[in-house]
Amino acid sequence: MTQISKSPRESLTIQTHLVMPNDANQLGNLFGGQLMAWMDEVASITAFRHCGNVAVTASINNVSFTQPIPLGSYVILESKVSRSFKTSMEIYVDVYLETRNGKRSKCNEAIFLFVALDDEGNKIEVPELTPETDEEIRRFEGALRRKQLSLILSGRLKPDDALELKKLFVPITL
Repeated sequence: MTQISKSPRESLTIQTHLVMPNDANQLGNLFGGQLMAWMDEVASITAFRHCGNVAVTASINNVSFTQPIPLGSYVILESKVSRSFKTSMEIYVDVYLETRNGKRSKCNEAIFLFVALDDEGNKIEVPELTPETDEEIRRFEGALRRKQLSLILSGRLKPDDALELKKLFVPITL
């Protein structure tokens, strides 16, 4: 099946949330689980935009909670595909805190892996991804290393077969 290539901007999804009292913990900060749910939702929409079909969360590679998000804050989630594989897509979600004066600061991020499915729940091929910006290229290149590491840790890939990872640790001889 021949797929067209898409750019990350075609899957860009932005959501804004206001942290309300039912979203906050005893310290008055956003529950980590609530943020995870918002990130999963925005990543799901991003996956749909890339593949044009239902996609489900397969794994969460990384989640970083680097800064608390206080009650009453505006939270902006920006999500786009960082790399596509045969039937899956890595999706990067950046989370920003917006203050009352309109200043934004990055406070969290996560990397999700989604798998595209047909109506019967079978995996389907997804379009290739062509990164355009320097950041998109960096994330695109890192995605293959992250995938190889995940496959090694799950026992589905032998370390000797992880060529992209080996490049980081084994000197190249000419």
